[in-house]
Amino acid sequence: MRIVITGSNGLLGQKIVKLCLERNWDFIATSKGVNRNPDCPNGNYLAMDVTNKLEINQVFSSFYPTHVIHTAAITNVDYCEDHQDECQEVNVRATQLLFQATKQFEAHFQLLSTDFVFDGEKGNYTETDLVNPLSVYAKSKVDAENILLHDEYTNWSVARTIIVYGEGNNLSRSNIILWAIDTLKKGNEMTIVNDQYRMPTWADDLAWGCLEIAKRDKTGIFNLSGPTLYSIYDLVVEIANYLAISTENIKAISSSTLSQAAKRPPRTGFDLSKSRRELDYNPLELKETLDLLLK
Repeated sequence: MRIVITGSNGLLGQKIVKLCLERNWDFIATSKGVNRNPDCPNGNYLAMDVTNKLEINQVFSSFYPTHVIHTAAITNVDYCEDHQDECQEVNVRATQLLFQATKQFEAHFQLLSTDFVFDGEKGNYTETDLVNPLSVYAKSKVDAENILLHDEYTNWSVARTIIVYGEGNNLSRSNIILWAIDTLKKGNEMTIVNDQYRMPTWADDLAWGCLEIAKRDKTGIFNLSGPTLYSIYDLVVEIANYLAISTENIKAISSSTLSQAAKRPPRTGFDLSKSRRELDYNPLELKETLDLLLK
């Protein structure tokens, strides 16, 4: 296996790099600009802008990949709402360029996607449920998925996930679990929505699932998330209880009271049966990951 990883400076990208190093798998990590992950050897890193066809072709031609795992994307939902052209360029056009390059090498292409492709009216979504995006970001991911779904080339997979969390190096954004831990420890007041339901995903589990898809040369769509559905409010309360910190500073609010640019699906969550069956995917519960995070 010879894997090209996009978005290697991001949390998931770093976890995939870590697993490739542990398994002694051949890979090239790529991100825009310099390598910001000190755990990734510079010999395994190449700068690559996923919207630049020339740079993509140079990386692929120098490495001859058998697999491509495309994690790079703009994932800030409200930012995408206000920067639609940039969202389209990075989330959709880049997928098209990378997929075209992958086909030239007859390699396997894997796209990371999101629970936000659904409208959140049903919950517990399977891989075959119909999508209905509510935001610019969500639509960009549906458009990216459709590039693969409507192509004659079938050597591809989509890994859909939900609220990825964990620790990484020099990350530009935090995640809700780390933010909650930090805010709770400081004793600051928190206002948390109680009408949005998600299955938060340990980044290490997600990376493992992505690499299992690649190793087993699986094709099609796979749900890869944490195992348990929480309201965002209950999630923060669960963390407070784990830390033995009072919940009196955690205030529940409705999403309707927030002035968010993008609309969110109220209830997502995944049926993980397919991934458990075909990948032996067995994600950790929140408490188990908190044990690891806070060691």
